[in-house]
This record gives sequence, structure tokens and C-alpha cells, in this order.
Amino acid sequence: MIVMKFGGTSVEDEKAIGRAAQIVLRRLHERPVVVVSALAGVTDSLLAMSQAAAAGRIQEGLKLLRPLRRRHLAVLDGLVKPPAGPVRDEVQALLDSVQDMLRGVAALGELTPRTADHILCTGELLSSRLVSTAFAQHGIDAALVDSRECIVTDASHTNAVPLFGWTDERLRQHLQPLLLAGRVPVMGGFLGATIDGIPTTLGRGGSDFSATIVGAALDAKRIEIWTDVDGMMTTDPRLCPSARRIDVIGFDEASELAYFGAKVLHPATLIPAVRKNISVYVLNSRQAESQGTCIRARAPRSRTTFRAIAAKPGMRVVNVKSTRTLGANGFLRAVFEAFERHGCAADLVSTSEVSVSIVLNSSHPLDGLLRDLAKLGEIEVEEHKAIICLVGKDISGRAGVAASVFDTIAAANINVHMISQGASEINIGFVIEEHDVPEAVRQLHQRFFETTPSSRVARLRTISGGPGIQACPQPVNARAEVG
Repeated sequence: MIVMKFGGTSVEDEKAIGRAAQIVLRRLHERPVVVVSALAGVTDSLLAMSQAAAAGRIQEGLKLLRPLRRRHLAVLDGLVKPPAGPVRDEVQALLDSVQDMLRGVAALGELTPRTADHILCTGELLSSRLVSTAFAQHGIDAALVDSRECIVTDASHTNAVPLFGWTDERLRQHLQPLLLAGRVPVMGGFLGATIDGIPTTLGRGGSDFSATIVGAALDAKRIEIWTDVDGMMTTDPRLCPSARRIDVIGFDEASELAYFGAKVLHPATLIPAVRKNISVYVLNSRQAESQGTCIRARAPRSRTTFRAIAAKPGMRVVNVKSTRTLGANGFLRAVFEAFERHGCAADLVSTSEVSVSIVLNSSHPLDGLLRDLAKLGEIEVEEHKAIICLVGKDISGRAGVAASVFDTIAAANINVHMISQGASEINIGFVIEEHDVPEAVRQLHQRFFETTPSSRVARLRTISGGPGIQACPQPVNARAEVG
């Protein structure tokens, strides 16, 4: 069997859902399980109306709900002729429930993480109903499955962690009988529930994670992530139009890129796939015949120095300099204990004996953390920063690589605030001003992907295997077992 996950833009309207149905029809012989995101933009809308209600602006929240209702009903009417009465009633009931929850949030003046999860789950509960209904119209024997009955998590609401033992058992219990009966399970990504049945979500972008959780539990041949781009790229094409598609990439490289800002995959996506060594494909639902990108345990060595460049804006640097006679061990331990107490995750760290610089996301509240850090030394916070990360195999063993990176940045007159080379030996990361990101990415891409002899070959076949190395199998229209 295989797992096929369709992102928000791949199910955004009746036309997109129709394309998804045609793609699934071509995969029926491989016994697919389908995981879907909410329709594009729906999760953002649900979050915005929740926050408005919590701030006492209930009418604003209800106003945002009205076009959401019209959109889902219009998509349903476009998919089903004549309109499906029972499904329409289910859609109305889910949206009525959101309306009731918004009023409750406004009355309390507080949006708790638990309530937020109840509201945010609605996007995938709606889309999975629409998609399963559309599949039936296309002759697919679809079975709607409630992910809250299958994905078991802890109670870390809005960013829950799956409990894999329970989850694997539940998924096999609910999905294997359907697959054996020749049916196509359709379930929403992003959501789950605690062991007590309280709804949770896996964090933004968690639908990808849901797909690999399902794939690992059922020992899938492969996992397909269908989105609106041709695969993973050498960098963000919005920053650098000359970015190219990557044919094959390793799990470790793809994970680094996802963590450091590549938008195609959620950072946690690959964990279950790595656990079971299942290949993951990133494919374009708008160009279903394109090859996409294959992510697998071992990838052929890149023809270029790096596999890709990622950029992560919206960062801040917290500098802590000890003013006391603490030993380095005691000082660093105290700093990281403060970060742990306040739930702050460090993206990059640079240390000396009496000082440490830590890069973290600007969205995280700092007041409590800074109060604790002020007890340890002098504090300086630098805002509006970004991380640039270059990822590739064995870069630490290549003489002159770091010099080439920073010569390129210096030539562009861009100041570097902090440097870190990953312990994994597959990335070089550094911090610059946020407004310098587009120029930095363009210059680095030109230096490492566009001006070397090997990159001229790569224009025809981007980052492929060397002589005698088999590239990852093409899944589109393939009938042989993959992964």
C-alpha cells in the first residue's frame, strides 16, 4: 500500500479536488490511503477568528466565519450533483460548532490551547468529508476515517507529540480492514486526540507529519506528498528564480532543509519515514506527470558542493555575557536551563567560555526568559535577523568550502552576525540581517549552482546520480513496487 497526502492548495476548490481524484484513480492498484489538509487558507482563517473572539471582537470573528461557510458549501455543491443532503448537513453542523465555540471564547475572554485545537481541527474535518464525497462521485470506493480515532498524542495542545505505540495499533485496527476490502481510506491530517479522546493538533504543517505516521504504521511502499510545486528546490524560487528541482535527496539533508526554512516539508515529517526507511516523494498535483523529488535514506552524491540553500527569516539573537566568575560548564548549564524552563527552542548556538549567542524564533515571548537570563549576566537582544543554511554531504571534509561561502557573502557587502557549522557535518549556517536574505540567497546560488562546470550539466538534469548509481524510481504511473 501507499500513502498519498494532498496539501491545502491541492484540495483548495472543486477543480483541485477533481485533479486529486484523477491522481488517486491511477494509484488504485497500489491500495492508497489518502490524507488531506484543510482547504488552502482555512486554518489561518480559523485561527484569526479565534483570536478575534478572544480579544472581545466576536462580531469580527463571526464575520470571518461566514465566507468560510459559503466556500465549503459552494465547493460541495460543485462536486456533487444533485447536492448531497447528509454531507451538507455534516458540513453545516461542523461550522455551527465553530460558531458556538467562538461565542464561548468571547464570553470567557480567553483562547486556551485546548479550545484552539477544537476549532482548528475543523478545517481537516471539513476537507476530508468533501474529498471523500468527491471521490465517490469519481467511482472511488472512499471510506471517511476520523483521524481523532487513530492518531493518539500527548496533551501538548497546538503542538502535540504522537504516541507511536498507541497510534500504530489504532491505525492498523481502523485502516487495514478497509484496505483489505479494496476501499480507499480518506482522513484529515494535522489532527489527533489524546488517549482520552480530547482533540489535539500536531502543529502548523502537521498534515505531512500525519502522512508519514500513517505510512510508518502500515509499512507503506512509499509516501507521496502532493503540493503545488515540482518538488524540493535548490532554494526558494521566490527569492531566486533560477532555483532548480532536486531529483533525489537524503533523509538527513531534507530534514536539515525543512528545519531551516524550506517550506515544502514540515520539519517533523521525515521522522516516521526514517524509522521504517520508507521513501518519500514530493510531487506537484497541478502537473501530475512531473518527476518531483525523492527523499530516501541514501542519495547519490551531489554534483555541486551543496544540495540546497534554505533561509529562515523572523529570527532574533539573544546574547548572554557572564559578569560572574562562573565556570563555563556552570554558566552554559544555567543558560540552557533557562531556555528549557520557558520552552524556547534554539535554532543556532555559538559559545565561548563566558558568553553564548542563541538564535530563536521572534514569535516566542521573551519577557520571562530575559528576566532569568539577567541573573546570569549582561543581555543583548538583536531583532530582525535571519538564518541562511547551506546543506550538503561531507562539507566539513572539503577544503575551502567555508571560505567560498563567506567570500561570496563579503563580496555582496553583507554582514554576518554569527556562524555555526552543524555537528552533523552536512550544513553551514550563519545569521544575517533579514533584509539581506534575497541578495544573500541569489549570490550563494549563483556561486554554488550556476557558475561551476558541473552545474551546467545539472541544468538538464538537476542533482542526479553519478555513473553507475540508480536514481530514485519514478512513482508516477509506475506499477512496480517502490521504496
